[in-house]
Amino acid sequence: MQILRALTAKATLLISAICSLISLFSGPVLAVDFNSLDTAKSKITFTCKLMGSSINGNFDQFGGIVSFNPDSPEKAKADLWIALASFNAGGDELRDEAQGKEWFNSKAFPKAQFVSESIKNLGNGKLELKGKLTIKNKTQPLTIMASYQAQGKQMIFNGSFELLRLNYDLGAGAWADTKSVANEVPVKIYLVLNSK
Repeated sequence: MQILRALTAKATLLISAICSLISLFSGPVLAVDFNSLDTAKSKITFTCKLMGSSINGNFDQFGGIVSFNPDSPEKAKADLWIALASFNAGGDELRDEAQGKEWFNSKAFPKAQFVSESIKNLGNGKLELKGKLTIKNKTQPLTIMASYQAQGKQMIFNGSFELLRLNYDLGAGAWADTKSVANEVPVKIYLVLNSK
């Protein structure tokens, strides 16, 4: 009888240990943190209306810190900068004009910066990011609508917002006329994040 009890106790301990191991390996797997911005694959593009014509452009140099975990997207953080001298649209004349004091004045204000403050998870891979955008020492609230999707070992973000250029003193003097240059500038952000 004692031998039977001892065998039963050992069997119970063995079953308990096996169940613990199964629970350990079959539990929820924590998602990977994506916090390395792949600038070679990412893009920041825009469209502006100049004299009634649409001009597409982009910024060649940008970077920053992004932290994202798909298990808790509302805890994501972003602190991004753009080198204003890397403005690329139209010909040489337009690019030179954009760097002047009436526009970016990039010698005095070399970078634009966006810092996120809150992120709302809208579900189905969609987010609403709220934060502050600073250009030429002018800081304004900004909302970015974005979607995210895993592709292999990378996380892809597609975001968009409308920049109101006059809020940042972009286009002074004659350029302030919105009949010449539209105040609204649609901007698209395509970010590729890697996990470290």
